[in-house]
Amino acid sequence: MTTTKKELSYFRLKLEAYLGEHFPERVNENTFITARADEALTTYCDAVAQGFSHPEAETMASEVLYQGLHFSKYNTLVSVLENEFEKELPSPLPEKLVPILLNNKAVQSVFDKYELTDDFGASLEYEKLYTELTGAIVLIIEVNGLPTIGSENMT
Repeated sequence: MTTTKKELSYFRLKLEAYLGEHFPERVNENTFITARADEALTTYCDAVAQGFSHPEAETMASEVLYQGLHFSKYNTLVSVLENEFEKELPSPLPEKLVPILLNNKAVQSVFDKYELTDDFGASLEYEKLYTELTGAIVLIIEVNGLPTIGSENMT
């Protein structure tokens, strides 16, 4: 019987916490997490060896650690649910529904229409995505006859 011991790494723990908050669907991607944490540590060590201060090295390592992780489908869906369906789906329902919606084919196809780069949330395309996601969620609720707070199909 072998036991796998999890390495305690500052950058690994930092990335796992970030993923848990913004990309919960990726928290079990151990290969990705290990590779990214190792890359951040190498960046940090190289920066310190080159004479950068520890805070500067930390900033450089964080850029590597979070590369490609600034735009979150999870956070976007939570925002849509909280802002557009506040009365029908009060907190904490949005956070509980988002993992289900992330696996929904209609929601996936909306996201697939866009190039989701790190700065996508600040682009003009973000508003289109937001509107399309809102419409997709309305259709999912209607087509499936899902109950919402205050609706007639609530039993």
